[in-house]
Amino acid sequence: MASSSPSPTFMAILLWTLCALWLGPRHTLASTRHYLFSVRLKNMTRLCHTRQVVTVNGMVPGPKIVAREGDQVVIKVVNHVPNNVTIHWHGVRQLQSGWADGPAYVTQCPIQTGQTYVYNFTITGQRGTLLWHAHATWLRSTIYGPIVILPKRGVPYPFPEPHEEIPIIFGEWFNVDPEAVLAQALQTGGGPNVSDSYTINGHPGPLYNCSAKDTFKLKVERGKTYLLRLISAALNDELFFSIANHSLTVVEADAIYVKPFTTDIVLITPGQTTNVLLTAKPNPPKTTFVMAARPYVTGQGSFDNSTTTGILEYHSPSLGNSSPSITKLPLLLPTLPALNDTNFAANFSRRFRSLASKQFPANVPQTVDRKFLFTVGLGTNPCPNNQTCQGPNGSMFTASINNVSFSMPTTAMLQAHFFGQSAGVYTTDFPENPPIPFNYTGAPPNNTLVMSGTKVEVLRFNTSVELVLQDTGILGAESHPLHLHGFNFFIVGQGFGNYDPSKDPAKFNLVDPMERNTAGVPSGGWLALRFLADNPGVWLMHCHLEVHTSWGLKMAWLVSDGTLPNQKLPPPPSDLPKC
Repeated sequence: MASSSPSPTFMAILLWTLCALWLGPRHTLASTRHYLFSVRLKNMTRLCHTRQVVTVNGMVPGPKIVAREGDQVVIKVVNHVPNNVTIHWHGVRQLQSGWADGPAYVTQCPIQTGQTYVYNFTITGQRGTLLWHAHATWLRSTIYGPIVILPKRGVPYPFPEPHEEIPIIFGEWFNVDPEAVLAQALQTGGGPNVSDSYTINGHPGPLYNCSAKDTFKLKVERGKTYLLRLISAALNDELFFSIANHSLTVVEADAIYVKPFTTDIVLITPGQTTNVLLTAKPNPPKTTFVMAARPYVTGQGSFDNSTTTGILEYHSPSLGNSSPSITKLPLLLPTLPALNDTNFAANFSRRFRSLASKQFPANVPQTVDRKFLFTVGLGTNPCPNNQTCQGPNGSMFTASINNVSFSMPTTAMLQAHFFGQSAGVYTTDFPENPPIPFNYTGAPPNNTLVMSGTKVEVLRFNTSVELVLQDTGILGAESHPLHLHGFNFFIVGQGFGNYDPSKDPAKFNLVDPMERNTAGVPSGGWLALRFLADNPGVWLMHCHLEVHTSWGLKMAWLVSDGTLPNQKLPPPPSDLPKC
């Protein structure tokens, strides 16, 4: 009778096959990452002030999202606070997942008290550092955290492997509820009260009152290299950052690898991320190395003129202790640029270049289907009811793009678009150029009033776009960090003064321009961007200085469906919040 036992050869083949199935997919197949975000109130104390803070999982900054390129990310957000809440996954492309982008009343209605919404998206073609934050009113002052996107398994970094990776997140702390600060500013028409401190990983640092023990410490070992994932979740200010007597090598920005360059100072705007390599000294002097961040300021209004600091601390694991107490060592402070050093800001931004390699190409559109010129800046609106407001000449501060200040609708624009119900929600007549040309960076016009409306610019699928963003000096020249949802863009040119369409394009970089999702329009200058409209949906573009967004410095792009199934926006999820 024949034996039913498998032969040794068969067993060997079976074992080899199982090993291949086990080992192979671990390097190639994507995973699904699940997170639970519980939005709750928590009492927190900073600067000897205790107040209720809206948090995710009781933390500020909130939990770290970690995924690999290609992974699916599923985040269940449960709202336990009185405020309406949404979360934006800043910089995530959201290809065919526009329902998960997050800005309130643009891609979704807010998550109301007691409600739940599951954000579901896939990380496609991205690796590096991004951030998540609230995208309703000023809740992102405390609802923010890091997104770490690792390369696919088996794919190395295009730079030396670091000993350790550490997120460093800049934020702002208010001693009073930021929602009250916003409400007062909108009521009076004037500038909002400024924050009471900047923070590093939630800590103000010893230069502020009552904060000597509330200081972030970065512990390093001699000679080791660290990847610092710098993230700006600051609300209303761009920041200079430096570590005393240490250089930083920039290797990535906004989840895009860059040609490495070394700098002592980093400028980072709200919404931007910058990965830098820090190599600890093999024989550091006996001193306390201070890391510091303070604002880069270009506007005319008040600002938080303070400095947040942390400590770079050398320690020896073999000895089981850290360096001596910082009170026993001399302090070494970094040198930061002047608060208004626009030349440094411009020169620093010009140093960023995409790798533009075979593995990481820079797919900048070489030809352009549509060209736009958008002016960005501040203006005014009359104070209502014949009252006197606290803006210029008794008016209300307003902000606009091409003289249109964005009016927030009361239902989600993406939902209205998908179901063909846009009437009364938005119009499709956003101006492609400034309605009234003038000397944008020269003497301001007599009329500073702006119009209001909920207008979108419509793009056919796969349209290649060239967008020039022009700062205006109507109420003073000012840098504006513009963020585009749903896309990365290539910075092909920048300059000071008025953009010249006959001369400036000849100087565009179409070889290795930096690819970003947030970039500063130079104070008194212009920024030229290119992107491919390959992602159907409704996508917000706005200044990432929260006060300017609240004043209306935003607009939306409506990208139509393509012809193929993978070029169409899918139906909304069943748990999409209702207004």
